[in-house]
Amino acid sequence: MATNNRPALLPRYQHTLLEAGCDEAGRGCLAGPVFAAAVILPQDFVHSELHDSKQLDEKTRDQLRLEIEKTALAFAVASVDNLEIDQINILQASILAMHRALDMLLLPPEFLIVDGNYFKKYNSLDHACIVKGDCKYYSIAAASVLAKTYRDDYMKKIAQEHPEYHWHQNKGYPTQKHRSVILEKGFTPYHRLTFRVRDPLLDGSKSTAVPAG
Repeated sequence: MATNNRPALLPRYQHTLLEAGCDEAGRGCLAGPVFAAAVILPQDFVHSELHDSKQLDEKTRDQLRLEIEKTALAFAVASVDNLEIDQINILQASILAMHRALDMLLLPPEFLIVDGNYFKKYNSLDHACIVKGDCKYYSIAAASVLAKTYRDDYMKKIAQEHPEYHWHQNKGYPTQKHRSVILEKGFTPYHRLTFRVRDPLLDGSKSTAVPAG
């Protein structure tokens, strides 16, 4: 059944092994860490509002976060900071953040479903990469919500140190205002120096730095 003109999500990719969904948030940002979450939901979990976090407003995401944390069999959130991102690139950092979240799960999963088209094997577990998986499976959507809300909270916190960059609003994403402030004032210790600033069609996973000034 569809709700809000969105197709209903599926509870499982497979039905034999204990399954965890993984997703990240902040991959395309100019500043701050990339966050990732891993979530194991009850097999009978359903929710009419849960979907890809990008399609939800902030109030709905925050409410869903509380419900997910209360209902999940296990969940964990981890991050990789901007310094590590610059060292290993954003794709590897996103995968590392997911591995760190999986390390933190109190209930070990037996199978993983991961949003996207690429993932490095975690321990000896089999996994499936699912493009737009956060629009297809509850556990990936739940991981999307947790990663997004935890990262947003972090960006709001560090925004108090550098209010001129408006991270409380843009969360570090490459808005025109954010790029303009970087070009005017330079980078902070939270910025990713290997990401292009001047390119209006910014693609952080492929870009290289353009010095501010």
